Amino acid sequence: MPELPEVEVVRRGLEPRVAGLAVERVTVRETRLRWPIAGDLAESLHGRTLRALARRGKYLLFDFGTGTLIVHLGMSGQLRWLDHPGPPQRHDHVDIAMSGGGVLRFTDPRRFGAVLWHPAAGGSVDLHPRLAGLGVEPLSEAFSGEVLYRLTRKRSLTIKQWLLSGREVVGVGNIYASESLFRAAIRPTARAGRLSRARCNALAQAITQTLSDAIARGGSSLRDFVDSAGEQGYFQLDCLVYGRAGAPCRRCGTSIVLIRQQQRASYFCPACQAH
Repeated sequence: MPELPEVEVVRRGLEPRVAGLAVERVTVRETRLRWPIAGDLAESLHGRTLRALARRGKYLLFDFGTGTLIVHLGMSGQLRWLDHPGPPQRHDHVDIAMSGGGVLRFTDPRRFGAVLWHPAAGGSVDLHPRLAGLGVEPLSEAFSGEVLYRLTRKRSLTIKQWLLSGREVVGVGNIYASESLFRAAIRPTARAGRLSRARCNALAQAITQTLSDAIARGGSSLRDFVDSAGEQGYFQLDCLVYGRAGAPCRRCGTSIVLIRQQQRASYFCPACQAH
């Protein structure tokens, strides 16, 4: 599933191509995504000029002034810019033709993604039901070790499970949680509520650095992810623990361990992450 770095990679690839362009035509071939596509989407977008492209958690936000198009890639979705679009394939569910001849194409084999319209008359897009409950952005100035410490007090979950819940800090998916915890020397089974301020500071810094490094490497392409130009990401080649069960730790040589936490794979070094 595309996580925060992958979605940010898509955003950065698309923004310079689509900002300032007007929508000429919208073609919806399949409305049955995770949440149904509104029947009047084409009418809502026709002739509108895209002002800006932002991201909130794993949602892409296309600001058209009169409203915001909210796109989620789900588990297998792709959002690509095509200068010379060919015929649509089976899972190409939405085409947005823009001025200049290019097309923004949404593809989603599993149909767990979303293409939603939030009219400006409905208030700030942050009030949309899919966005209103999202936690703090880990790449924003609002995120810090002190914030992490405050949010984890009295939390009985393990820190890995707490990060994956996404309720209070968004976008730290399975790969990036494992990598961040290794960088901060915290075992994934440590209780969130028992982390000291010092360890929360280390973890906040590790999360920010891990996500930034992943974005710089184009995200991680373990299955379906490609960026807006169809290119894969390469962060998985730099992983220190994720996917390396039984391999020697790149810091100390101890074998990397794989455990399961709520059916999710957690990788760690038992020496470097002793507690």
